[in-house]
Amino acid sequence: MSTKLSAGRVRATYTFIKANRKQYSVQALCRILGVAPSGYYEWIQKPQSDHSQEDARLLRLIRASFVASQGVYGAPRVFLDLREAGETCSKHRVARLMRVNRLRALHGYRMRRWSVGKPAVLAPNLLQRQFTVTRRNRAWVTDITYIRTWQGWLYLAVVMDLFSRKIVGWSTRPTVDRELALDAVLMAVRRRRPRGTVIHSDQGSQYGSDAWRRFCRANHLEPSMSRKGNCWDNAVAESFFGSLKKERIKKQIYKNRALALADVADYIDVFLTCRGSSDQSLLENGAS
Repeated sequence: MSTKLSAGRVRATYTFIKANRKQYSVQALCRILGVAPSGYYEWIQKPQSDHSQEDARLLRLIRASFVASQGVYGAPRVFLDLREAGETCSKHRVARLMRVNRLRALHGYRMRRWSVGKPAVLAPNLLQRQFTVTRRNRAWVTDITYIRTWQGWLYLAVVMDLFSRKIVGWSTRPTVDRELALDAVLMAVRRRRPRGTVIHSDQGSQYGSDAWRRFCRANHLEPSMSRKGNCWDNAVAESFFGSLKKERIKKQIYKNRALALADVADYIDVFLTCRGSSDQSLLENGAS
């Protein structure tokens, strides 16, 4: 009575034959172990099956998604990431590969909770949600978001002039640190040469550092901070990030940070600039 071996058992059998082929003939080992010599020789030419090679490829993508989420994503969320990237694998296959390779999502972690409505400690809220201003460089807003790539996060900091709603400074880095925020505001300062400009941010550590306060003091900027836990205090910056992700990123995961950076640069420096010029032309034609 013959018994069909599983794919894993067949590969193990072929490995055993390969290890003992100098002591015994391949034909004899194949006959005793119940496998075909033709299958063994085919395996020698390509030891890993197409299915195994595909598993290895998917596992690299799964690990990238898992690491990018800082270990929070389980199989359902990783599966959605792969689907958004154009993969056609099944959810069960993703779950199996994660289980076999011990990629387990972190459960039960607690998000830090902020009390809402308390005033800023390091800087007062000078802006007070006055998002409509009457002159250039009267008030800027700044914030940080993240963009997903298979290499990991790419962090983006922007500075917006509330008068024109233009991005006057921006920067990207693979880590979210104070230099990220400083690079963005440095670009804005070099372009605009502000005097007494209010620059409003949330209470992130990047904006509460001594380096940030020293920079603002040296460049005639007046720091303003949102209240803890109140996203509406910086709603214009949040709205810009929403537009960026809706109009350009569209839930995709970039292959690497360089591609993400190029797309962000095109959106800010080309697309928004051209759109702003078109809007200005329409206003001038309407006025005439």
